[in-house]
Order: sequence, then structure tokens, then C-alpha cells
Amino acid sequence: MKGTYTAVIKQSGAWWIGWIEEVPGVNCQEATREKLVDTLRVTLREALDLNRREALDAAGEGFDEESIAL
Repeated sequence: MKGTYTAVIKQSGAWWIGWIEEVPGVNCQEATREKLVDTLRVTLREALDLNRREALDAAGEGFDEESIAL
């Protein structure tokens, strides 16, 4: 995983909930803040890996990859 992502974290009742601002669909719920951060990190990594595999599969053959920095 490259780069830095922003987690939005808050307590809701007995649970900690959070999501990643930059990647839709990466959201988690855990009993502790620490566990939530760990779970968000794992879920983000899995989502980025899946998105990358899907993008490469869709490209087929004969493509180039270019790093884009903001």
C-alpha cells in the first residue's frame, strides 16, 4: 500500500466505527479504537489489492502502468 489515507473514527454507543475518506466502501466496526484502526488498515489493504487486480484484469494485454503523484 502506498500513500497515506484518512480514517474517520468515532464512538457510537459501545462500538467504535470508522471509514476511510478516500476509498468508498472501506468501513468497519470494532469494540475498541485500537482494534478498529487495525481492522481499517487490513480492510483498506484488501480493498486496494482487489481494485488493482480488477483494473489489471480489465486492461487485458498491451498496457502500460504510470505512477501518478498528487
